[in-house]
This record gives sequence, C-alpha cells and structure tokens, in this order.
Amino acid sequence: MTDVFDFSVPAADGTEQPLGTYRGDVLLIVNVASECGFTPQYEGLQALQEQFAERGFRVLGFPCNQFGGQEPGDAEAIQACGVRFGVGFPVFAKIEVNGEGAHPLYQHLKQQAPGALGTRGIKWNFTKFLVGRDGSVLDRFAPQRKPQDLVGAIERALAVPRPDDGG
Repeated sequence: MTDVFDFSVPAADGTEQPLGTYRGDVLLIVNVASECGFTPQYEGLQALQEQFAERGFRVLGFPCNQFGGQEPGDAEAIQACGVRFGVGFPVFAKIEVNGEGAHPLYQHLKQQAPGALGTRGIKWNFTKFLVGRDGSVLDRFAPQRKPQDLVGAIERALAVPRPDDGG
C-alpha cells in the first residue's frame, strides 16, 4: 500500500525531494501562501517545529496559488516570506493541491483524509495533514485550526515508536 513516504516532491530549487528521507518522522504537511490572512500561522508552525523537532517531528510547507491568488510570487519571493516569519522548516516549490493538476502527494492526502462531510477538495490555504511515523495520514485540520491547537494530536503521533525502534 502506498504511503506518504513513497512520494517525491519538487524542492524550492526545482530538484525532486523524496519524502522517504523523512521516514520514521511525524509530519505536518501544510499548503501555504504568502499573502493570506492565515499567513501568520507560519510563526505557529515554526513554534511546533522547534518544540517537537528533537522527537522526530517535521513541518513541510507546500506553496499553492489556487486560493485567491495568494501565492503569486516566484520561488525567491516565497522563500523570502518564510524568512520574514522565521521559518526554518522546508518550504517546497509551488504546487497545485486541487484539480487535474493536483500533485500526486495531495491526491493521496485527500483520499486518505477527506474533509468535513467526506469532501475531498482542499478548501483554502493552510489546510494541515498530520502523518504518522509509518507514513499513514492520521488527520486533517481546517485552515482555521491554529497550529498550537494541534499539540495533543502531535503528541499522540510522536508517542508511537519509530518503525526501526522495534515498534
């Protein structure tokens, strides 16, 4: 069965980044945008990264311009926004999360964790997917859910031993 670690995604520099490099970590995958009302969530996402990094937690940001044109810039502008908010987690190349051009990673995420009432589409920027150490999609959180509200779910995911730890 396919899991999140089976996908590769475009890095900010255009190279392909295999998500398998994060195997055994808990991931929070977020579609981000530089000019959105939720953009200040970058600070909360970075706080989560700092709080849990030593335990094997990683935030991964995926810029997307499909919602109100709120990520219009090129790779340099996108990375500059991350710098403005003190982001130390990876922010990848701009992708699509909905429609025929949706990146295969997002097709998988939406299939594994539908939204409210079983809807598959991403509704807006800063939709968050929590991925377990085994690559399974554990949960999906709406853009309005603040990063600090996810601490309990992240703690539960981190409590599961890494697959290579005999768990």
